[in-house]
Parts: sequence; structure tokens; C-alpha cells
Amino acid sequence: MFETCADVTTSPPLARTSSAIARAKSRLASAVVDGHTWYWPANEELLDDEPDEVRLLAPFDPVVWDRRRFELLWGWGYRFEAYTPAPKRKHGYYALPLLWRDQVIGWANVTRQDGAVEADFGYASGRAPRARDFRNALDEDVERLRKFLRPTG
Repeated sequence: MFETCADVTTSPPLARTSSAIARAKSRLASAVVDGHTWYWPANEELLDDEPDEVRLLAPFDPVVWDRRRFELLWGWGYRFEAYTPAPKRKHGYYALPLLWRDQVIGWANVTRQDGAVEADFGYASGRAPRARDFRNALDEDVERLRKFLRPTG
């Protein structure tokens, strides 16, 4: 098929792909942080302050699914453990990463039993933030989840 590395990079399909990637990167804003290049839409505006919100993220959220990037950004490892044997789980069967402001600080295991929604929380630091606005925001997001999971009919 290809005789040399040069043949691979100059083959028509790969050359077009490389060219398209180079054009896309030239239109994106970027920064190098700790040796990693990060790209984002050039017209995206950064927030001046962090919203005091909590969000339980799905394990397949783009913020979460890349484990290497997750650990690089948040400083702790998260893994979807639904297929991990119970004795080997660290966070739980279907742990939902817990985003507060601009940090993923822990996880929640949410269960629904007999119509009631219960949530257990774990924190990367070993404890929940003490700020009152955190507790209020956490309660609001859990209530949002309860309404979403409420049975109909």
C-alpha cells in the first residue's frame, strides 16, 4: 500500500484531511497551557465571573468522556464504572460528575426507589465545599433531577 512515511502524508485523502485540519486550526483561537494546545471558537466570549451553579454531568458529557483531559483539567481521575465489578468501583455504578462554578469537584450517585430520588455525594477533596451558595445550588440541581425523573401517569 504505502512504501514510505512520505507516501502516507502525501496520499490524496490524507493530504486533504491534513489540509482541512490546518485550515480549521487557523480559524480557531488557541493557547498552549502546560505543553497542551487548546482550541475554541474564535468568537467565543469568556465569562467575567463564575456562575454559582451546580450541574450533575452525564458520564458521556464532552467535558467528561476524555479521561486524560478530565484528569489534566480537574486534577483527579473519573471513570464510568457501570461495567466495573462492584468491589473495584471507586465512585459508584453510575456516578455523575459534579460541576460547581468552573470546577468538577466530585460526583453523585443517584438512585430512584419506590418513587423517591436519593443522591449520595463524594468529593475529590474528601469534603463538600462549606459555602452556603454551594449547598443551595446543589439542592436546586438535585430538585431539577427529581422533577425530571418523576414518574408520569
